[in-house]
Amino acid sequence: MSTPASDTSGDHLIPVQHLRPGDHAFVSYGDDEVRWEVVTAFVRLGLARGEKVLVLPCPGVPGEEVLARIDFPSHSTALARERGQLVLSSMREVIAPDAEFTAARQMARLRAETERATAEGYTGLRAFIDMGWVAALGADVGTMAHRETHADALFAGRPYTEICAYDRRRFDRETVAAMERAHPRALLERLGSLRAVRDAEDALRFIGEADAANRAAFTRSLEIALARTAPSRRLTVDLTRLHFLSVGCATALLAGVSGAVGHELVEVRCDRGQARMLRRLGAGAVPRLAATEVVRPW
Repeated sequence: MSTPASDTSGDHLIPVQHLRPGDHAFVSYGDDEVRWEVVTAFVRLGLARGEKVLVLPCPGVPGEEVLARIDFPSHSTALARERGQLVLSSMREVIAPDAEFTAARQMARLRAETERATAEGYTGLRAFIDMGWVAALGADVGTMAHRETHADALFAGRPYTEICAYDRRRFDRETVAAMERAHPRALLERLGSLRAVRDAEDALRFIGEADAANRAAFTRSLEIALARTAPSRRLTVDLTRLHFLSVGCATALLAGVSGAVGHELVEVRCDRGQARMLRRLGAGAVPRLAATEVVRPW
């Protein structure tokens, strides 16, 4: 069974690998090591998809360190830098020759850079912007917040993707929370992590990577959801925001549903690859399980 995916508020949190052109995403970090995980994946995915990639790191971090972090361990981005596909920049350079930040100037430049990227033969432009520039330029947080909430024209129908990264040690908790809500997308902070959330429809959504390291957490979240929905005897499990589903976690899912004898129906929403895996593992023989294949628009 197939159904089109809907872009609702329930799709706010995603892994970085699910970003697509037109996405404006938030991520936060509180550790100098962890902060490189998302940007490295973002850069490499963009290069692989034929996009031009612009990186605006936190001011004060040497360019050599940025490149060393992104290149580790294989120096695979060296050729991209040489041909101009990967560019290190700064907010000061983006708004030049202006000395003071204005949202209008920044967005005009990013629109121009997107057009330039496509004219150069790239499929689009993606930018990673560490918001440390706000303090470095002496910009007003309110001005920054206004830009974040009024930038739709930069993204709608355009081949531009942006991550805004907030250091929780630089911004207060209220600002970070407000900016997370303001962005259409929010990203998992760490690669390889798994989140289980209960959405407005009382469905269990898994986000991130359901690999061997996360199998126990995956299984426990499923057990809790089955117990919670025992009175209604129905549960929806959404796998579509997983970047990776291991055979072990898929097997645990089938076993959990098979053992949920009090339930009338457990609907599992999955993408094409996940549906194929579940079928091969015997999903068709599991009572009360209905796999719904979600067809993504990309």
